[in-house]
Formats: sequence, structure tokens, C-alpha cells
Amino acid sequence: MSTVLENPQTQARSNTTENVAQRLQSATTAVRLHIRWPGVRKTLSRDQKLRVAGAFDADFSVVSAAKKLLDTSHPSFRAVSNIRTNAIRFWKAYSLPYVESGVRLIKREDVDLMESTLRQHKDELAQAVEQLDSCYGELVMQARSSLGDLFDAGDYAVTLRDMFELRWDFPAVTPPDYLRSVSPEVYAAECSRVRERFNEAVQLAEATFAEELSGLVNHLAERLSGEADGKPKIFRDTAVTNLNEFFDRFSRLNITSDEALQSLVDQARGLLGGVQPTELREQNGLRQRVVNGLVRIEASLDGLLADRPRRNILRKSVRDE
Repeated sequence: MSTVLENPQTQARSNTTENVAQRLQSATTAVRLHIRWPGVRKTLSRDQKLRVAGAFDADFSVVSAAKKLLDTSHPSFRAVSNIRTNAIRFWKAYSLPYVESGVRLIKREDVDLMESTLRQHKDELAQAVEQLDSCYGELVMQARSSLGDLFDAGDYAVTLRDMFELRWDFPAVTPPDYLRSVSPEVYAAECSRVRERFNEAVQLAEATFAEELSGLVNHLAERLSGEADGKPKIFRDTAVTNLNEFFDRFSRLNITSDEALQSLVDQARGLLGGVQPTELREQNGLRQRVVNGLVRIEASLDGLLADRPRRNILRKSVRDE
């Protein structure tokens, strides 16, 4: 008989992950965001695609074409789209990914904030849709002019008021208490399944933070290093501010069991602490010091990510209905 000994470091990490998963389960609740949005593109009909294929002397079977029904660059449509973007950004900024499609985890202390902020976005959306609907006739007339023979009045609803919706709920991700008395065996099995899912949620959160930090560090290092036409490369303030926002979010949502990741975040925060974008543009010594530090962090992150096999976990952030 042979005995397989598990690496003590691997076992210690597994135990740490389970402890963090327990804390995550006790400190968070799930929130799911639903967004309904009208389609603004429509596939061309068979006859229309035949005409397109004929214009290019192409085989109809390999041609794919669609028409744009509405001008999404119109100020009223952009205003509606911005509200959706802001709602999703807030939802993600105050939550952690979960293994279930469309579901994220928020701290229980943030439930009221999540509820009130999403309600505010919902009210703003309703007002913006009213404004958009008042311009709807103009947009349809514009489409008629732009699409020519491709225009079909049947593609357009009478009003846009019922085409947009933002709503949310707080689904249960733990076994219901009544199951304990109905079937203790089933309840125990469900508790085990939930523990495993929260273990996966911890690993997913760590991987998500590591990948995001890597992308931000790589981008800033690339913009700060080298020259373009004999001058330092130009970079936007967001290359720095996005990192600072990441540090704040990491601290606020910190559930990581990964000491290596925590160390790299601390190093990056220390490197950029108090540094303003204008200083990086004007002070070559500071710029080079930051670049050198970012390159070291980048190399460590590459090694960290390489040691983590990707898991087949659902990552879809919003379920469209």
C-alpha cells in the first residue's frame, strides 16, 4: 500500500481558503442585477442578404449582415446608456464575483447602500427614457432616411417606454433553514455544496483581483516607459487614478487568502501613494523609479497568474432579460 502525502504548503493554503470562505459566507449576501434593453440591430432578411451578396458577387451562404435601427450616438440615447453603465459599474465596485451567472456578493453592511443607489439609477433611467421617447419619432425618421430601402416600419415599436428596465434582487445562496428539519441528509449535502461554491468564490475573487491589477500595472508601465518621437509617451490621468480606485476597492472588499497578492497590492500602493499624474509627466527621476517598481511587480504578477490554472467558473456579470 502506498500513501500520497499532500504538500504542506498546498494543505495550508487550502485551509486558509476554507477559513476565508467561511468568513465570506457569513459576511456577505448575494445581489443580482437584471437589465432589459432593446436591440438596436437586426439581421437583414433573406432577400436583403441576397441583394448584399449580389452586390459583391459573393456566396449568399457566407454573408452575414445587419442594420442599425436607431442612432445610439443621439444625446438622448447616450444619456440612457450612461445610466446603465453607471449602474453596472457601481454594482461591480461594491461586490465580489460569484460562481453563479449574474450574481455577485456584497457585504451585508452595504445592502442599504446598494438598494438606495440602484433605486436612484432606476429613477434616473425612467426619466431618461421619457426624454428619449419624446425624441423617438425623430430617431425613426432619421432611420428611415439613413436605411433607405432597408427601412421597415415593422421593426419599430410604438413607444420605447416599456423597452428599458433596471431591477435587482437578493437571491438566497445558502440552504433554506426548513430543509434542516425536512431532510437533515439533504440539508447537510446542500451545506457542503455551498461551502465548495464559496471556496470557488474566494479563488475567483483572488484571480479577478490579480488579473485586474496585472492589466492596470502593465498599462501604466507601458505608458511610462520608452519614448514616442523622441519624447516621453503620453498617458491619461486615468492610468494612475484607475489604480488608486483599484486599491480602494481591494481594501474595501478584501477577502483574499493570498498573502502574495496582498503583498503585491501593498507594493503597488506604496509605489504610487501620493503620486500625481502631473508629477510623473514632469519629473523624470520619479517616472523612472515608478517604472522600475512597476516592472518588478509586473514580473511577480506574471508568475502568480502562471501558477494559477484557470477554473471553468461562470463569469457573466449581468443577465439580460
